[in-house]
Amino acid sequence: MHTRLVSTLVVVVLALAATAVAAARAEAATITQIAGGLDNPRGLAFGPNGALYVAEAGEGGTDFCFDHAGFGHACAGMSGAVTRLWNGKQERILRLPSLADEFGEALGPNDVSPLGNGNLYVAIGLGDNPALRDTFPASAGPYGWLVKGNTSGTWKPVADISAFEATHDPDAGQPGTTVDSNPYAVAATPDGEAVVDAGGNDLLWVDGSGNTSLLAVLPLRLVPFGGDTIPMQSVPTSVAVGPDGAFYVGELTGFPFPAGGANVYRIVPGQKPTLYATGFTNIIDLAFGRDGSLYVAEISHFGFLSGDPAGGIWRVPPGGGTPQLLTTSVNSPGGIAAAWDGSLYVTTCSSCANDGEVVRIVP
Repeated sequence: MHTRLVSTLVVVVLALAATAVAAARAEAATITQIAGGLDNPRGLAFGPNGALYVAEAGEGGTDFCFDHAGFGHACAGMSGAVTRLWNGKQERILRLPSLADEFGEALGPNDVSPLGNGNLYVAIGLGDNPALRDTFPASAGPYGWLVKGNTSGTWKPVADISAFEATHDPDAGQPGTTVDSNPYAVAATPDGEAVVDAGGNDLLWVDGSGNTSLLAVLPLRLVPFGGDTIPMQSVPTSVAVGPDGAFYVGELTGFPFPAGGANVYRIVPGQKPTLYATGFTNIIDLAFGRDGSLYVAEISHFGFLSGDPAGGIWRVPPGGGTPQLLTTSVNSPGGIAAAWDGSLYVTTCSSCANDGEVVRIVP
């Protein structure tokens, strides 16, 4: 699937209305802005010292321009970033590559995962066939890579995620799939990094030497549409390590983006993905709370093509169970992180240059 996914799909069908329960939850949640002026903010995560790190896809630049198969005419620069929120200060501590079209829709840092004190693993998007990179100047930067940075502002490439898709194409054979890669989420562990490739419909593993291997392919499903049944790709956009050590992956879903059609899968290396929670719409990120609850952020609660930018925040009880909708009063979320005190931190306006925010939610 061409995964110019998040920024261009949020324009869609007011097909649903919020239920009384959803409305009550939206009113009950306290939402406070804690950061602003962000460029296409996406995933975010807490470091061990309590600092909150936010991935910004940026707003392109003037380093070089070309015609991108998904974006049209696009320009690149070093406006991608990781911003740190710590001790009351908002600071961009890493500058990274960004590619954007004339409307500010961007590819760049999609997610950040801290490991230890000062190490930051960042997934850099691509959103197309990896062969497209052959048209980039040599100095363009590591689009489609996992990179490792630190709080002093330096970074280096770790693993070429999109090259793995080009060589192996793990979801080949599923109807409607093509060679396409968009590294979208990362979960760093002491043993290596789990990386979701939204374009490749898979979860990958990067070991300590930078070698990449396949953990799982997310399943294609047949869904009703227009009186017929059509194949729908998974388009995974998030990965989190659960209290049990398993990986949990949330899916955006591909066309026709059915409301309530997105799942969370539990993945144990060497085993097929199993369903953990269902009934979501267009999942963009996951985070586990201290008590084992899983929090799910939807970039669109009412479904793509609805024209409604309202996202949704859900809680799944520890160990699984019936999801509870906490609020729909968030605008196009891009990521979610759970604090030790039970509050939630969410990036909003994830397709906005200069206008993105981080909000704190107390359910």
